[in-house]
Amino acid sequence: MERFTLVTFYHFAQLENYEDMRDELLSYCIEKGLKGTVLLALEGINGTVSGHDGSVRDFLDFVRRDDRLCSLEWKESYASFQPFQEMKVRLKKEIVALRYPELENMEICETGEHVEPKDWANLITREDVKTIDTRNLYETKLGRFKHSIDPETINFADFQEWAKRWVDENNVSTEQKIAMYCTGGVRCEKSTAYMKKIGFKKVYHLRGGILNYFLKTKNRDGVWVGDCFVFDDRVAVNVDLEPIQLKCLGCNCVVNTDDLKNVPRGRVMCSACGRNAHSS
Repeated sequence: MERFTLVTFYHFAQLENYEDMRDELLSYCIEKGLKGTVLLALEGINGTVSGHDGSVRDFLDFVRRDDRLCSLEWKESYASFQPFQEMKVRLKKEIVALRYPELENMEICETGEHVEPKDWANLITREDVKTIDTRNLYETKLGRFKHSIDPETINFADFQEWAKRWVDENNVSTEQKIAMYCTGGVRCEKSTAYMKKIGFKKVYHLRGGILNYFLKTKNRDGVWVGDCFVFDDRVAVNVDLEPIQLKCLGCNCVVNTDDLKNVPRGRVMCSACGRNAHSS
């Protein structure tokens, strides 16, 4: 059986020439037969690529030849099929869009304290810790850590507005301990930096995100419930990082990633059934 290696990665670094990097990176990926999506911005790089193992290793070596990206880290998973349709390298204003100007240079921003997967369960089960899921509604409805707060955002850029409202409506003290998590870690770099900016002193986040937690622990502590949405044709993976098949609640057809992003209230439906549910 053919096997594809997937690597998910991000790295914050000031890439003044990020626009010039696009064509060379895209050409290299195509030459190596890789598919996926890579985002480039002044603040760094973020992406997932998939291909045969040797080609993926070559790609990582190629990226890390740049001194600004030499410490880039990644998470690995595997699939029996190619989970991407094409190779894209896109230029963006941000590699993850929070749209908060004070975080334009993440290299000099104070982020939350990283917590290793093996220590995560001990942290989030403490009574003095509030755990926040920074992902979007279509993701959280598939699975999340027990007792975590779901902001029910549609886009990550909505997070800062939700956070302000949560603090004000619940009179949350800036002394409150906060643990945060996302899929691969990059959203938490910005969301924890934002929480630090608005005054919170004790902010933590899961190193490498949910995918790294699955990889390192297999959910042995039982604090995760459900599956994890991923941004490719696997749609979602279980705690063993194996793709699962999600079927529409309305017509029982297999749903894809675009379906889940567009259906109402994060329900597992195909786009057609989702439109019908929204109009009824």
